[in-house]
Amino acid sequence: MNDTKTDSETTVTEVCVLCAREVLESQLPKIKDKGYDFAPQFRQLTIQLYLVGVMWRQGENLGLPANARDHAFAALESMLISDGMKKKDAQKRVAFLSKMSRVEGGGDSLAVSMGYQAMPNDDSIVAVFDEYRNETRVSGSLWRLYERGKKIMVIGGAVAAFLTVWVVTIFLPKTEGIDVLAAGLVAAALVVLPTFLVGLLIYRMKIRKADSPGVRQS
Repeated sequence: MNDTKTDSETTVTEVCVLCAREVLESQLPKIKDKGYDFAPQFRQLTIQLYLVGVMWRQGENLGLPANARDHAFAALESMLISDGMKKKDAQKRVAFLSKMSRVEGGGDSLAVSMGYQAMPNDDSIVAVFDEYRNETRVSGSLWRLYERGKKIMVIGGAVAAFLTVWVVTIFLPKTEGIDVLAAGLVAAALVVLPTFLVGLLIYRMKIRKADSPGVRQS
């Protein structure tokens, strides 16, 4: 009896995943045609929440006796694992998505709702992304700025520390090891801290500009 139940649940999961893949395959060209410039993390998050909605409705259509919404997350976990993600990482990802799937007040997020309502070859996922098209916080340009700043801090800080340690070691050979290390750390900080502050300033300027009434109306 338990084996039969397990096989049935597995079959439902496979059907839900297959449905999600088919919907995603039909929606990806629409996203590409729009030429969106979102941060990769936001794009991935939105698509995965959308697929939760798709599999939620599919589970209900299959007469799933358990909570179809919860099953959709289990199906997504199975989908992520089959795509090559480690089980532990997939579980963490699904737990994160579960938290992000709710908005204030307990309702479903836009991506989940639109996925649940999706019809074959419609523009439902495009409608989701269009809502965030002018949102600076999830823009690709801001993400690229962050990535560049991170590289500058890591590489620049490491180079500054290395050069300082090298110079001190060569020209001040009697300097104690702890002092040499301290000099390297200070040099790294002189690169990392200004870069961080400049990046933070640019971020705040972009957010302030995006939040201004004129920009919002456009």
